[in-house]
Amino acid sequence: MIATFVIEICLAAYTLWRYKMTPVTRLAVTLFTALAIFQLAEFMVCRGVGGDPLAWSRIGYVATTVLPPVGLHLLTVVTKVKRRWLIWPGYIAGVAFVAFFSLIGRSIDGHACLGNYVIFQVAPGSGWLYGLYYYGLLMATLLTGWYYLHKPLAKKIRRAVAGLMLGYTIFIIPATSVNLVDAATIAGMPSIMCGFAVLLALTLAFLVLPAAAEKK
Repeated sequence: MIATFVIEICLAAYTLWRYKMTPVTRLAVTLFTALAIFQLAEFMVCRGVGGDPLAWSRIGYVATTVLPPVGLHLLTVVTKVKRRWLIWPGYIAGVAFVAFFSLIGRSIDGHACLGNYVIFQVAPGSGWLYGLYYYGLLMATLLTGWYYLHKPLAKKIRRAVAGLMLGYTIFIIPATSVNLVDAATIAGMPSIMCGFAVLLALTLAFLVLPAAAEKK
């Protein structure tokens, strides 16, 4: 967890140092930072340091909740095609879940550290809805990206979109495979997916940004 946290924080710092501050850069740094915060929250929860584990559970869930809409937004910015009707529903749902996990007392009421991942115990009936939100936006990003790859695009934009789709694919497939092999791991979906998401972060840093961001 700490190693992944360090990697993602370093990627955020490198991005700020290497590239001009543009919408692409801001969204990329947001993704890196949110992923890092989730890893830090898991560490704090499992090691029992840094204050109330329940508070860190909420921080972690808020961090991972912002990832799907930000990723979809990043794709539309990279392609330079405005699709507000595609972006805003994701942000609205994300804000609703952030408010739910931040403000509702029983939205998260426990956790279990299982070595490789953490299970956060959420309010009954909310887990499937959150999974629908999370996987739904991830699939929407993948499908939108593949759609754009079949359209005429400038060479650099095509390379950036292809890199982003590669990043999504190599982090979604392992996480989903784990869930399919062992249904019990579905309860740890956010933790498992954010663990594999370091692959997405590396792809974003070294394939997408060099093609889509403006160097200083």
